[in-house]
Amino acid sequence: MLHGCDVWDAGPLVHVTTQYSNSRTSAGKDVRTHRLPLPDNDLASLWTPDGREIQTTTIERTVLDCARILPVDKAAVIGDHALRKGASMDTMWQLLAESPVKRGSRRASDLLNVLDGRSESAGETRTRLLLSLFGVNTFTPQVEIQTAEGLFRADFADTAARVIIEFDGTAKYVDYKPTEAVLIAERLRETSLMETGWRVFRVRWKHLDRPTELHRRLMAFLGRHPGTQKRPWPA
Repeated sequence: MLHGCDVWDAGPLVHVTTQYSNSRTSAGKDVRTHRLPLPDNDLASLWTPDGREIQTTTIERTVLDCARILPVDKAAVIGDHALRKGASMDTMWQLLAESPVKRGSRRASDLLNVLDGRSESAGETRTRLLLSLFGVNTFTPQVEIQTAEGLFRADFADTAARVIIEFDGTAKYVDYKPTEAVLIAERLRETSLMETGWRVFRVRWKHLDRPTELHRRLMAFLGRHPGTQKRPWPA
């Protein structure tokens, strides 16, 4: 959160990395300390709007520390956003390889293998991970498609099958332009796409919490549009 990364369902605790053991009475009840090696090159300084300096781990070290303690989907939301903010994947792999800490290293490695900075929101990250879990591997994130109504950027697209999967969060409708104008433009572009043979499958937040139901709906949808690769789930 200090680095400005998206965080999804990571719990109410504040996690602090230290090189020393402190007593439980020296920290708040909502603070969890983790005693780990902390070399100087893993440290960074952030500045608050009122000019205060806060010492934290670098964004790459932060992603790895989160990966050690969080489930992969929750850590991936943080890691994907860190990549969009400029975190280096090469640096994270190097830090992991050189770290003397073995606990959680497998989880961190698993995370780095699934990160993708092209996902632009927590919902898109979760959707991408579920598609992988379902064995739906032909969709590419952030595909730009020219339409008669302007450029449409699909969250996920299988260009061979002409199928789009869109995560419908609220941000893209309310953050930048009046909601009505955004919705009208979006619908015009989508209509233009459908007239040229594209089909759109929409995913909302509530669907992500019901993976079995989402899998059934998606498989039925893809079954009506041959050409996409899929496998039974759970595999």
